[in-house]
Amino acid sequence: MRPHPLENACNPPRDSDGSIVVLGIGNVLWADEGFGVRCVEALQQRYEFGPQVQLIDGGTQGLYLIHHVQAARQLLIFDAVDYGLAPGTLKVVHDDEVPRFLGAKKMSLHQTGFQEVLQLAVLTGRYPERVTLIGCQPEELDDYGGSLRAVVKRALEDALALGVDTLRCWGGRPAARLQPLSAQDSVTLGSLAIEHYESQRPSADAACRFGDERFMPGASPRPD
Repeated sequence: MRPHPLENACNPPRDSDGSIVVLGIGNVLWADEGFGVRCVEALQQRYEFGPQVQLIDGGTQGLYLIHHVQAARQLLIFDAVDYGLAPGTLKVVHDDEVPRFLGAKKMSLHQTGFQEVLQLAVLTGRYPERVTLIGCQPEELDDYGGSLRAVVKRALEDALALGVDTLRCWGGRPAARLQPLSAQDSVTLGSLAIEHYESQRPSADAACRFGDERFMPGASPRPD
């Protein structure tokens, strides 16, 4: 029998007042790279949490996220991570393993920046007591303006379930959202919310979906 991925992480905090930060990192403009942000967006749309839980769209802010990490007693991270596995595969790592997995094979600058955030939190003596990373193997990244691929979007549902279990273990008191979320309270800009983002995408003929080699050396040329 395989152990549950949260078996070693479900240790309730000593009290229920410690700050819990839920951080989605990545770039929604590059297909599956937006996995982490989409997880946090969906969590906020579907659930309410205790007042000590803060949900953050970390995007690609890198070191600008340091104060959130330093303020967290427990830190839950969602991200697209290249584990070298089949697309859509989820892998959960905890505590000291997290920086190692984020740095194993960087897909973009945001992972380099966030690794430095964790290192800086250690150096300043303000590192969370518990850290859990829920990472998803991407299928496609080189699709500017694209959204999550179907296999990654399906994996997002399992990632949310793992995230809710983690937050429940940590005393975050997740409960189904009863009141619709107002646009001004959303962690994601309305223009980037997944439904609007996907429905408003122009056709491939109207907008470039590949990197331009004149500006992005090594990028794929646009097909004829």
